[in-house]
Amino acid sequence: MIITDTRLKTILLSGAALGSLAMPAAAFAQDAAQDAENADSNVIIVTASKRETTLQEIPIAVSVTSGEDIEDAQVRDLIDLQTLVPSLRVSQLQSSANTNFIIRGFGNGANNPGIEPSVGVFIDGVYRSRSAAQIGDLPNIQRVEVLRGPQSTLFGKNASAGIISIVTERPQFEFGGQVEATYGNFNARILRGDITGPISETLAFSLAGNINKRDGYARDLNLGTKFNNRDRWGVRGQLLWEPSADLSFRVIGDYDKIDENCCIAANVRENPAITAALRAASGQARPLEAADPFSYRVRNNIPSTNEIENYGASLQGDWNVGALTFTSITAYREVRSTTNQDSDFTSADLIGQNLANTSIDTFTQELRVASDFDGPLNFLLGGFYFNEDIKFTNDLLFGRDFRGYASALIGPAVGGAAGVEALLGVPNNTFFRQGQGIFDDFTYGNDAFSLFGQFDLKPTDRLTFTFGFNYTEDKKRVRSNVVSTDPFSALDFVAIGNTLITQQGIATTVGQALRLPGPANAAQIAAFAAAQPAAFGQIQTGAAAFARANNTNPAVNPLLGLRALQFLPPFLNFPNAVESGRTKDDDFSYTIRANYEITDNLNIYATYATGFKATSFNLSRDSRPFPTDFIPGSPVNNPAASPIRNAGLALPNLTTGSRFAGPEESEVYEAGIKAQWPLVAFNLTVFKQSIRGFQSNVFTGTGFALANAGKQSTFGIEFDGTVRPTDGLNLFVAFTYLDPKYDSFLNSAVGDLTGATPAGIPALSASMGGSYTYEFAGGTKFTVRGDYAYESDVQIAEGLPGFIVTNANGTRNFQPALDIARQFRRQTDLVNVSATLELTNGFEISAWARNLLDDRFISTVFDSVAQSGSISGYPSLPRTYGGSVRFKF
Repeated sequence: MIITDTRLKTILLSGAALGSLAMPAAAFAQDAAQDAENADSNVIIVTASKRETTLQEIPIAVSVTSGEDIEDAQVRDLIDLQTLVPSLRVSQLQSSANTNFIIRGFGNGANNPGIEPSVGVFIDGVYRSRSAAQIGDLPNIQRVEVLRGPQSTLFGKNASAGIISIVTERPQFEFGGQVEATYGNFNARILRGDITGPISETLAFSLAGNINKRDGYARDLNLGTKFNNRDRWGVRGQLLWEPSADLSFRVIGDYDKIDENCCIAANVRENPAITAALRAASGQARPLEAADPFSYRVRNNIPSTNEIENYGASLQGDWNVGALTFTSITAYREVRSTTNQDSDFTSADLIGQNLANTSIDTFTQELRVASDFDGPLNFLLGGFYFNEDIKFTNDLLFGRDFRGYASALIGPAVGGAAGVEALLGVPNNTFFRQGQGIFDDFTYGNDAFSLFGQFDLKPTDRLTFTFGFNYTEDKKRVRSNVVSTDPFSALDFVAIGNTLITQQGIATTVGQALRLPGPANAAQIAAFAAAQPAAFGQIQTGAAAFARANNTNPAVNPLLGLRALQFLPPFLNFPNAVESGRTKDDDFSYTIRANYEITDNLNIYATYATGFKATSFNLSRDSRPFPTDFIPGSPVNNPAASPIRNAGLALPNLTTGSRFAGPEESEVYEAGIKAQWPLVAFNLTVFKQSIRGFQSNVFTGTGFALANAGKQSTFGIEFDGTVRPTDGLNLFVAFTYLDPKYDSFLNSAVGDLTGATPAGIPALSASMGGSYTYEFAGGTKFTVRGDYAYESDVQIAEGLPGFIVTNANGTRNFQPALDIARQFRRQTDLVNVSATLELTNGFEISAWARNLLDDRFISTVFDSVAQSGSISGYPSLPRTYGGSVRFKF
């Protein structure tokens, strides 16, 4: 049953306390975690596996970053977390709402609201399905756990590559809190605070809030404004009711808002012909900033709007009954996002508007029961329900300069846009008018449920066998209402060219027959046809045959060169008579693991696990029929029959692609060693991980090409360790080695990538550093901390679709798209430092710097919108530094 009534969801949320008395998972792990960390800083409790266990004991590749480390390293959002976890890569792309998480080189989901990320993000046990719901600055974090590799056994369809679990502090029954103020370069102002305490003997509260503002570090020379600023704030309130030692209820409500001018796309490479056309259209000598992406100077017509509201509530109930713990987590969340951008990234007003509105409503319910028997067998059993509705609209419209720009590209020989209109016999100003464009409108619904379980068998005190399973059923339904008002993109230049070639052939041949100095005119052709009908019939037949043979040859049909301006063609909406707009997936994932404690300080484990991610829909104007449903071609060339053409649904310039990408199926072979002594601890993992049907999402300039790779696999080695050689000194090092490849990817957006290395995955990532705390007489402490994050040289794009060449015979040459992309590479060397003076009265004073050496790199490149042969890219954040004052009470 599909739940669509918000009132019903609210009733379920508020009434879950009653149901939790009979509902199933692990109880008060976070309190135990805090106690353990306070007792021995080298013992860390983790709960992302839905059981309380120590980091040493858990037989899973997991990285844990404590709230103290996050505080000391000045990690302000999840984007900064990657400097502490080498296997995690986080990137922010075209807007504040688009953040992409990748673990071990696997992950996707940003920019396209129809794609669920392969890396699941959970905050206090509640799943956040899209990046816009994940990136707010969270106050009062206790720790962040990053579980690497498929985690579908316990987390279902949302964790085929791994999960990020964020745990915030629970309300306490003693009054306390803190307030922090920070000032940094670019006029950064950050204010955070939280307070907690008892309301009664059984009821405690906490309230936290944050404000994060910063001027933009980039400047728009055309608008005279700053870009890439920070302007976000949020509040988070909690109630904890513990009526008895065995019963607990935790209510959490949060709201955060983002209103930012983000994100700049730098000019990386320009096509001189395109620049000349931009100059002619805009009347400006410099419509583009020089190709120096690290000048942080751009030229746009409008600021980039990023308005995001993210809010929701959850209720968790835990009940201990003997050796069993029952848990219920009920949550309802909403995301409202509005973005608008000058997507051509020039001062020429080509794209006058790229306005997107996204509305996401998500309801989740998890129930589970976990045992804690003294015997050799323990278990965890549960179920998870997920319901989500998405409404997405995107209006991409021509600006006032687009007609002039198109005329400059068409050229004076044709007479620009007016010449094409005269040639085709349509009124002047028919094509490329301001306000013409494409209007995307998608509605999306998703219902899924999972049944999961895990059994631990200990035949001896030191040996444990684990078997976990998850059965997931996922249903999606999508409806589109996309309208293109661009008549130029609806022109069939093959058919029009066919007619012109035929007419030109007839005129030329008749002129030759009449011994004229040039082609015959209409009157002469008519007279010849009347006088010599048989000869004229032969001329007609020959001219028509020549036209059919050459109407796709650019050397004969010059109109084909105009197709570069036809990037907003008519859209075949679905569901239709051929395409249902619905998918249904089901999967059984499982985990088999053996864990052996060699000594109390040394564990080894081996795991085989599978994972699953359900079908993802392409909610963009590049959502196109599958090749099995349609064979492209102009009707004049009699293309082969296909279901869409047979149903009378064919549209001018309709091409193929994908409406959706089928499920991902992942698997991992993994072995690891975990060791912990009072002074030294380390973890070593070796793995071979693969995903069949990896959902590749490539930006094409105005939309996204979504396709399944046949198989992507990665061999890897991960190591992390800490050393405490003396009191107060803590050293750490972590590295990840990855050897990824596409075992099979025949039909990517840039051709056959079989055997190629996936873009954006460095062979070596490392993080290392340390902290030293000196305690003065009287208790005052001084701490210095530094860390270094490194990524080896890596290709940042697999190919650029705008450089694909169509040959004279209609075939496509992908090699230029691949060759251009190989020229763009990245290496990162990030150094972060901080120093903190902690006084005995609760005051702390800190100075810090992130990216101290001002390392700069391009995170990704893409085809510049409506600018063939030009390339844009996103530059990294420059050095930031500042000071903080904190008071804890």
